[in-house]
Amino acid sequence: MIKPELEFVYEAGGDLDPPREIGPVVDGTRRIIPIQSGGYVKGPLISGKLMGNSADWQLTRPDGVTVADAIYAIETDDGVLIQIRNKGLRHGPPEVMDRLRRGEEVDPAEYYFRTVPEFIAPIGKYDWLNKSIFVCSGARYASGIKLWVWRVT
Repeated sequence: MIKPELEFVYEAGGDLDPPREIGPVVDGTRRIIPIQSGGYVKGPLISGKLMGNSADWQLTRPDGVTVADAIYAIETDDGVLIQIRNKGLRHGPPEVMDRLRRGEEVDPAEYYFRTVPEFIAPIGKYDWLNKSIFVCSGARYASGIKLWVWRVT
Protein backbone atom coordinates (compact mmCIF):
# COMPACT_ATOMS: atom_id res chain seq x y z
CA MET A 1 0.00 0.00 0.00
CA ILE A 2 1.21 3.48 -0.79
CA LYS A 3 1.72 5.43 2.43
CA PRO A 4 -0.59 8.45 2.82
CA GLU A 5 1.13 11.84 2.79
CA LEU A 6 -1.26 13.33 5.34
CA GLU A 7 -3.43 11.93 8.06
CA PHE A 8 -6.38 13.83 9.49
CA VAL A 9 -7.95 12.62 12.69
CA TYR A 10 -11.01 14.47 13.93
CA GLU A 11 -12.03 13.16 17.31
CA ALA A 12 -14.67 15.28 18.93
CA GLY A 13 -15.16 14.87 22.63
CA GLY A 14 -17.17 16.30 25.47
CA ASP A 15 -20.40 18.13 24.76
CA LEU A 16 -20.99 17.73 21.04
CA ASP A 17 -23.41 19.88 19.14
CA PRO A 18 -25.89 17.43 17.60
CA PRO A 19 -26.43 17.32 13.84
CA ARG A 20 -29.13 19.73 12.68
CA GLU A 21 -31.71 18.23 10.38
CA ILE A 22 -32.84 20.43 7.51
CA GLY A 23 -35.00 17.53 6.40
CA PRO A 24 -36.36 16.28 3.09
CA VAL A 25 -35.54 18.43 0.09
CA VAL A 26 -35.94 17.88 -3.63
CA ASP A 27 -32.72 15.83 -3.98
CA GLY A 28 -32.72 13.89 -0.67
CA THR A 29 -32.39 14.68 3.03
CA ARG A 30 -30.07 17.43 4.23
CA ARG A 31 -28.38 17.91 7.58
CA ILE A 32 -25.58 19.98 9.06
CA ILE A 33 -22.86 18.20 11.03
CA PRO A 34 -20.98 20.67 13.29
CA ILE A 35 -17.20 20.38 13.27
CA GLN A 36 -15.74 21.40 16.61
CA SER A 37 -12.08 21.90 17.42
CA GLY A 38 -10.17 18.76 18.25
CA GLY A 39 -8.03 16.31 16.42
CA TYR A 40 -4.86 16.68 14.44
CA VAL A 41 -3.27 16.72 11.01
CA LYS A 42 0.07 14.98 10.48
CA GLY A 43 2.32 14.43 7.50
CA PRO A 44 5.96 14.65 6.49
CA LEU A 45 5.62 18.33 5.55
CA ILE A 46 2.83 19.49 7.88
CA SER A 47 1.58 19.09 11.42
CA GLY A 48 -1.22 20.90 13.18
CA LYS A 49 -4.68 20.82 14.69
CA LEU A 50 -8.20 21.05 13.36
CA MET A 51 -10.07 24.23 14.16
CA GLY A 52 -13.75 24.39 15.11
CA ASN A 53 -16.72 26.56 14.15
CA SER A 54 -17.11 24.66 10.88
CA ALA A 55 -19.58 22.21 9.39
CA ASP A 56 -20.19 19.36 6.99
CA TRP A 57 -23.33 20.05 4.96
CA GLN A 58 -24.48 16.54 4.14
CA LEU A 59 -27.06 15.31 1.66
CA THR A 60 -28.34 11.75 1.80
CA ARG A 61 -29.68 10.98 -1.65
CA PRO A 62 -32.67 8.72 -2.32
CA ASP A 63 -30.24 5.96 -3.37
CA GLY A 64 -28.73 5.93 0.14
CA VAL A 65 -25.46 7.67 -0.77
CA THR A 66 -24.37 10.43 1.62
CA VAL A 67 -22.68 13.37 -0.10
CA ALA A 68 -20.31 15.24 2.21
CA ASP A 69 -19.40 18.89 1.67
CA ALA A 70 -17.28 20.09 4.59
CA ILE A 71 -15.48 23.39 4.95
CA TYR A 72 -13.05 23.69 7.85
CA ALA A 73 -9.56 24.86 8.69
CA ILE A 74 -6.36 23.68 10.27
CA GLU A 75 -3.80 25.63 12.22
CA THR A 76 -0.29 24.33 11.69
CA ASP A 77 2.12 23.95 14.58
CA ASP A 78 3.86 27.11 13.36
CA GLY A 79 0.62 29.15 13.38
CA VAL A 80 -0.38 29.11 9.69
CA LEU A 81 -4.11 28.83 8.91
CA ILE A 82 -5.16 26.65 5.97
CA GLN A 83 -8.71 26.31 4.67
CA ILE A 84 -9.99 22.95 3.44
CA ARG A 85 -13.08 22.14 1.42
CA ASN A 86 -13.61 18.41 1.41
CA LYS A 87 -16.27 16.85 -0.82
CA GLY A 88 -17.00 13.17 -1.15
CA LEU A 89 -19.26 10.14 -0.89
CA ARG A 90 -20.09 7.56 1.76
CA HIS A 91 -22.28 4.51 1.16
CA GLY A 92 -22.61 0.84 1.88
CA PRO A 93 -25.10 -1.93 2.48
CA PRO A 94 -28.17 -0.64 4.38
CA GLU A 95 -27.41 -2.74 7.49
CA VAL A 96 -23.85 -1.35 7.65
CA MET A 97 -25.06 2.23 7.26
CA ASP A 98 -27.66 1.64 10.01
CA ARG A 99 -24.85 0.48 12.33
CA LEU A 100 -22.89 3.66 11.54
CA ARG A 101 -25.97 5.82 12.26
CA ARG A 102 -26.39 4.10 15.63
CA GLY A 103 -22.76 4.96 16.49
CA GLU A 104 -21.53 1.36 16.43
CA GLU A 105 -17.93 0.50 15.59
CA VAL A 106 -17.84 -0.52 11.92
CA ASP A 107 -14.79 -1.73 9.99
CA PRO A 108 -14.10 0.89 7.26
CA ALA A 109 -13.68 -1.98 4.75
CA GLU A 110 -17.45 -2.59 5.04
CA TYR A 111 -18.41 0.70 3.38
CA TYR A 112 -17.14 3.23 0.83
CA PHE A 113 -15.95 6.60 2.17
CA ARG A 114 -13.85 8.66 -0.25
CA THR A 115 -13.33 12.41 -0.51
CA VAL A 116 -11.38 14.97 -2.51
CA PRO A 117 -10.00 17.77 -0.31
CA GLU A 118 -9.08 21.15 -1.76
CA PHE A 119 -6.55 23.12 0.25
CA ILE A 120 -6.31 26.91 0.27
CA ALA A 121 -2.98 27.77 1.87
CA PRO A 122 -1.19 31.12 1.98
CA ILE A 123 1.80 31.62 -0.29
CA GLY A 124 4.89 30.34 1.45
CA LYS A 125 5.83 27.15 3.24
CA TYR A 126 2.50 25.38 2.63
CA ASP A 127 1.61 26.56 -0.87
CA TRP A 128 2.53 23.08 -2.15
CA LEU A 129 -0.98 22.15 -0.95
CA ASN A 130 -2.44 24.56 -3.54
CA LYS A 131 -0.56 22.87 -6.39
CA SER A 132 -1.78 19.26 -6.25
CA ILE A 133 -4.88 17.13 -6.30
CA PHE A 134 -5.51 15.02 -3.18
CA VAL A 135 -7.79 12.05 -2.50
CA CYS A 136 -8.86 10.58 0.84
CA SER A 137 -10.07 7.34 2.22
CA GLY A 138 -12.11 7.77 5.37
CA ALA A 139 -13.52 6.02 8.39
CA ARG A 140 -16.41 7.25 10.51
CA TYR A 141 -16.56 6.64 14.23
CA ALA A 142 -19.13 7.56 16.90
CA SER A 143 -17.14 10.63 17.97
CA GLY A 144 -15.44 11.67 14.74
CA ILE A 145 -13.74 10.63 11.54
CA LYS A 146 -10.29 9.68 10.32
CA LEU A 147 -9.06 10.54 6.83
CA TRP A 148 -5.99 9.18 5.10
CA VAL A 149 -4.86 11.64 2.41
CA TRP A 150 -2.79 10.98 -0.70
CA ARG A 151 -1.36 13.49 -3.15
CA VAL A 152 -1.99 12.43 -6.75
CA THR A 153 1.32 12.53 -8.61
